[in-house]
Amino acid sequence: MLRPLRIGITSGDAHGIGPEVTAKALRKIGPQKGIQFVLWRNSDFPKQDLRRLRKSFTLITVGSWAEALQKMPSSPKELLDVCGTNNPAIWVEEAASSCYFKHLDGLATAPLSKPAIKASGMKDIGHTDILKRISKVERAHMVFIGSKFNVMLATGHIPIGQITSKISAESLEDSVRAAAKLVPYLAKKEIKNMSKKPLGLLGLNPHGGDSGLIGKEEDAFIAPLIDRMRQEKLAVEGPLVPDSAFTPDKWGRYSLYVALYHDQGLIPFKAIHGQRGVHITWGLPFIRTSVDHGTAFDIAGKDKADATSMQLAIEWAISLARQTKGEK
Repeated sequence: MLRPLRIGITSGDAHGIGPEVTAKALRKIGPQKGIQFVLWRNSDFPKQDLRRLRKSFTLITVGSWAEALQKMPSSPKELLDVCGTNNPAIWVEEAASSCYFKHLDGLATAPLSKPAIKASGMKDIGHTDILKRISKVERAHMVFIGSKFNVMLATGHIPIGQITSKISAESLEDSVRAAAKLVPYLAKKEIKNMSKKPLGLLGLNPHGGDSGLIGKEEDAFIAPLIDRMRQEKLAVEGPLVPDSAFTPDKWGRYSLYVALYHDQGLIPFKAIHGQRGVHITWGLPFIRTSVDHGTAFDIAGKDKADATSMQLAIEWAISLARQTKGEK
């Protein structure tokens, strides 16, 4: 008999909104047939959020992942609850290792601040760096899924001054091919006709370089890359002019935008979707999803946090884990 699909969930900073959105999301989703949820949380997890969890699940509380492996529940109504005093970055590392060794099938993460990661003693800057280190991969792509449009970032958290040095014909081709591999999984989830829509590759410079008057990258390697991809029957349009690429009339045209740097893609995405998007880390040997927002320490504990993004992150982790089960 096949074991249930195991989805790990880390609740993020104990004093941010992570516990609240995690509890609200799990309360809304509830027990799912064939799914076993595993939660990592701090012993300071707010009592009101524990009460939320207990309305839908019976908590099987353990002190470590090693103990958790010995007490895997047999019912989806039982929530395996790994509770301790560790820095939350350590949970991410532990959960990622569990995914890497196939003890878990997917991971959804609540927001975690970069200072918290630094306080753990790690040299990693964010979630993605922890996951890449554990997975032994050099590149992983940040993808954001929304109800209006989707965005993949060709580069991650790097200073503006380093963008041009980090983008090359080779790295951009890797991003475009990764985007093309992701689209079929998004189409299977819920978006009709997505596989028939082209990728939208943004230019780097204002006005798409304006025929080389404002920048050379579009003519030097972005446009030639698009031509080469089309020769391989891979539908890509661009270089799109960045300041007009995200107007409402364009939203339904592309399966996925490929933005060349962080703010080029995330300013329009968050302006439109707010806290109702999902982050997928694509390129790891396992499924990882996350919220598209931060820790919001200012409203923590006030029962004001919107859990939509966390709910969607868990649901996407389930969907993608099901689709990729058994794949390398």
